Amino acid sequence: MRLFVAEKPSLGRAIAAVLPKPHHKGEGFIRAANGDVVSWCIGHLLEQAEPDAYDPAYKQWRLDHLPIVPEQWQLQAKPKTRKQLSVLRKLVKEADQLVHAGDPDREGQLLVDEVFDFLKVSKTRKQQIQRCLISDLNPNAVKKALSGLRPNSDFTALSVSALARSRADWLYGINLTRGFSIKGRQAGINSVLSVGRVQTPVLGLVVRRDEDIAEFVSKPFYEVYAQLALTPDQATSFRAKWLPSEACAAHQDEEGRVLNLKLAQNVAQRIQQQPAVVEAIQCNDKKQFAPLPYNLSALQIDAAKALGMSAKHVLDVCQALYEKHQLITYPRSDCRYLPKEHLSDIPAVSAAIQNNDQALGSVVANADFSLRSKVWNDAKVDAHHAIIPTAKQTSLEKLGKWEQGVYRLIARQYLLQFYPAFEYADTKVELRIAGGLFRASARETLTPGWKQAMPQKASAKTNTSEGDEQNNPHNQPHLPPLTQGQSLWCHEGQIAHKHTQPPAHFSDATLLAAMTGINRFVSDKELQKVLKETDGLGTEATRASIIELLFTRQFLRREGKQIRATELGKALIRVLPASTTLPDRTALWEQQLNAISERQLNYQSFMQPLQQELYQLVDDARGLDISGLSGIKMEKPKGSYQRKRRSSTRKTGKSAPRKKVG
Repeated sequence: MRLFVAEKPSLGRAIAAVLPKPHHKGEGFIRAANGDVVSWCIGHLLEQAEPDAYDPAYKQWRLDHLPIVPEQWQLQAKPKTRKQLSVLRKLVKEADQLVHAGDPDREGQLLVDEVFDFLKVSKTRKQQIQRCLISDLNPNAVKKALSGLRPNSDFTALSVSALARSRADWLYGINLTRGFSIKGRQAGINSVLSVGRVQTPVLGLVVRRDEDIAEFVSKPFYEVYAQLALTPDQATSFRAKWLPSEACAAHQDEEGRVLNLKLAQNVAQRIQQQPAVVEAIQCNDKKQFAPLPYNLSALQIDAAKALGMSAKHVLDVCQALYEKHQLITYPRSDCRYLPKEHLSDIPAVSAAIQNNDQALGSVVANADFSLRSKVWNDAKVDAHHAIIPTAKQTSLEKLGKWEQGVYRLIARQYLLQFYPAFEYADTKVELRIAGGLFRASARETLTPGWKQAMPQKASAKTNTSEGDEQNNPHNQPHLPPLTQGQSLWCHEGQIAHKHTQPPAHFSDATLLAAMTGINRFVSDKELQKVLKETDGLGTEATRASIIELLFTRQFLRREGKQIRATELGKALIRVLPASTTLPDRTALWEQQLNAISERQLNYQSFMQPLQQELYQLVDDARGLDISGLSGIKMEKPKGSYQRKRRSSTRKTGKSAPRKKVG
């Protein structure tokens, strides 16, 4: 008998659907006609044992118990799913061959491996376990996965990295949360002051952004524009911005903005009714290729911008599209590439999109499916690939509004791979007017390419690129034909009165972008380079839950689309050791965990330094100055997205907050 152990019942049913019929459905398993059996885990069947499992005295939170570091780690069965664990225990004993069918990610690998370990599968049998990687629940994709089983031992390092993450999070979260919560109680705060390797730096990002905005003092600055024509008797044709010389440095801020109004007025007056000479012309034809299909973070960012959805909401909707409707591939992916074997699926997937979503009918019709973008890259694909539509055909009218919106984003992004590049011409002209240097720039669309497949609101900006309007406000779609040395005429100089602007409060989209691009928030140049190669703070599968937990703990609150820190959140960041609130070390954790998964680092090399550091951090908690926590009024949480229906994400038991402490 061959036993498939899936992570969730939905995946188990998808596997059983392609096995020989008739089927016998038992309690917690399905037996196929050929004797194969499929069972499942219902998410996590096991959890890290509570501290009091190691010592009953730990049931009471006391500083003199810390740090708690288990000598022999223990897992325990979750009470709500203990029955399914008993089903698996019996089936594992009966099976001749075990097949690991957990989700194709780090946590999915560990989840099923832990069950085999807990059920005391022998070393010999473990060496024979096979791995089934499924990212698409439609029958053809499942059949393909079943025909390509791999040795589970190929993924041992991935499982070890997940184990290290799980235990390190337990150590870090349990000890620091207990330590700082105890000190918080001494200051009159009776809620849990949770501290985690990811959640606390994320809170730190929001707190520091809020402080930057509160402390920001707006300053006026001035820009001078020359209104230019080809001859004195012609109307203004274009404009150019003044570029101050080094002689003006004393009147500029560190970003080169002119702060002296009299200087700007003098320049504007001096160039009025004056000849201008073209000193240099630079024209470059450029191409911008279509954005790659989504990974989860990229999808959450775009869904926040386009649909106003929170990260948790997007993940919940994706899980439904994947498990319930089988319309998209595995959603917790951190990859934006596709294997070349998916090339054969293009006709079926594109036909499904055309059938499912009439709004994308013209996008499918105008696509050139003979084109091959850089998305097809086997070297960039490991356990899972980009999130794309499946070949399943249905009507989107059967879906809810949010499901339709997310499916449309995913489907359009896939179709963009079959459109040519957006081609444009960038022109920069430097002119001399009354001794001053001015620059005009323009961008002209040559070929709309993939941008013609974008919604009208997005495609309306094809004459600019991201950031152009902010960084080059003098940009214009066209410049007249010009030659070097040509004489022009400046009708007048105009002054734009502006004020420096504070940074914007975080939103769902920008906070997710900050977590994925955390290197931008690190000042150390060498560390920036290191962090640029990592996945940032958290993982694709955990970022939404991390943000949601900060709302649950009343550390964050919403004001419209803005995410702000509460008084409690601000106070916590102020009193914590700086090393716990900054992204530097926590992002390096992810780098080390990835190194373990790639067999470049071992488990002990990661865990031992962490355990040594715990002692120092616990001492910091003991010596905490609690005055900064006194008098904090708890705010009633509002605006945090809560699903009314039962979430389709992995279920967690009483230790769920600790698993999310990261």
